[in-house]
Amino acid sequence: GDLDKVVNLLLSLSGRLARVESALGSLGPHAPAEDKLALREKRRLLVAQLEDAKELREHVGRREEVVGAMVARYLPTEHLQDYQHFVKMKSALITEQRELEEKIKLGQEQLRCLRESL
Repeated sequence: GDLDKVVNLLLSLSGRLARVESALGSLGPHAPAEDKLALREKRRLLVAQLEDAKELREHVGRREEVVGAMVARYLPTEHLQDYQHFVKMKSALITEQRELEEKIKLGQEQLRCLRESL
């Protein structure tokens, strides 16, 4: 459960940071200074939150190792390999699920825009 939450947090913060950086990059030279300042501050906060989330991920990773060592004492080799594969794939699958959800959102938004333009 913690792994799910931390991976989702990392993905969310990364996405938000990318959007803020994109917004900063798209501001023209005549954009109001307060808009630039607000986006820079938001970027600074997101970078700090992303660093904190990375530390959380490292903590979860260390805890995962401890739990894995305890589980290894009680599971037969074949079940232990299944458990290790499950834990390894879980992060990858969460990331893939999140990417697919974002692609679906983008597709729905594009579809909505197309309908409105007709």
